[in-house]
Amino acid sequence: MSFYWIKTNSLIKKLFSQYIWDLPNTEKKVYLTFDDGPTPEITEWVLEQLELHNAKATFFCIGKNIEANPSIFEKLLQRRHSIGNHTFNHLNGWKTTAEDYSTNISLCADSIKNHSIEINNPQSKLFRPPYGKIKSIQAKKLKSQGYKIIMWDVLSADFDQTITKERCLKNVVSNIKPGSIIVFHDSVKAFKNLEYTLPKVLKYLDENNFQCEAI
Repeated sequence: MSFYWIKTNSLIKKLFSQYIWDLPNTEKKVYLTFDDGPTPEITEWVLEQLELHNAKATFFCIGKNIEANPSIFEKLLQRRHSIGNHTFNHLNGWKTTAEDYSTNISLCADSIKNHSIEINNPQSKLFRPPYGKIKSIQAKKLKSQGYKIIMWDVLSADFDQTITKERCLKNVVSNIKPGSIIVFHDSVKAFKNLEYTLPKVLKYLDENNFQCEAI
């Protein structure tokens, strides 16, 4: 298993301050994010859970999944959640040339735009690099195009099939603070942990007077 931070180290945030790791505030607002969808049944289940708690979120979508599941993608827009670009093919920036990476992001942007026309959703300028891996030259080009690169403050690690669902829950509730950007995944791989964790996180946030907002 690869090493990863559950709570992003403050030194990392300072070293890579050109990225957005959290959105500090005094109003107890937090930002739930979901990567890798839209995924049949799972994304729709996530939407149901969010609606139960009047919570908004940000979905970083893979272009090929938008193309495969356009009706689910449109539900995200209809329910007023934010959309972010997560490349077309879930590329690892460290293993991809700057040109290929940029092209893949543009393909995803086209998918977002093409499936947002009827709903008249503004073109998304939020981007999250798959695996959190991006080269400085890739980031520089994105920023020149007006993108905000959204990382995270808290990683649920729902994708990690070696951890228990209880550990996944603890990863989140033990580390949330006002302004936290929290990562979940609306994917098949993560669903075992997500199904247990998300309802309990939403309940915890309600009980502690947090507001879930879209980025």
